[in-house]
Amino acid sequence: MAVNGEAESRVGSDGGEASSGPAPQGSSLVERGSVGGFQLTPGSRKADPLDLVALAEEVQKADDFVRANACNRLTVIAEQIRYLQEQARKVLQEATKDADLHHVSCSFVKKPGNIYYLYRRASGQRYFSILSPKDWGPSCPSEFLGAYKLQHDMSWTPSDDVKKREAELNVLEKLLSQQASLPPCSEPNFQGLTM
Repeated sequence: MAVNGEAESRVGSDGGEASSGPAPQGSSLVERGSVGGFQLTPGSRKADPLDLVALAEEVQKADDFVRANACNRLTVIAEQIRYLQEQARKVLQEATKDADLHHVSCSFVKKPGNIYYLYRRASGQRYFSILSPKDWGPSCPSEFLGAYKLQHDMSWTPSDDVKKREAELNVLEKLLSQQASLPPCSEPNFQGLTM
């Protein structure tokens, strides 16, 4: 604060001027006088008015950096939220599809690991068969809708995606077996895993 027209300046612990680093909002210059026997500011020194301008600029710059840093971090969090929302939407879509396929008519016990063929009768009823359109030949009695593999977690994988899904499962199996054979470690080990 200025007293009798004099501006105070910041002084470091070595008696010289302190660095003009970021200061909290509403900060002020160091008081005059002594604390613990140390002279905080030379009593006879008149501060340059530019010191106040420089201090204000530093405080403003620090505020700008803090605001930008907070905005950047919040942007990352917002992107993560959007990603998680998209993942949740996909999980719900897959669960709905899997539940729908489990409710399709079927005259046999479905076993994980097998591929089943989905057909629609003229009446609109959908059903699973173990016969592919190739097995039926030209005498196929219904419209072919698609082929699905029943996974061991009871989810359904379209036949076009089976190889991709098996590659993903192989990577996960490799990860699990590699982790099981290693001594206990505080961090996961993903070495040598490629898709």
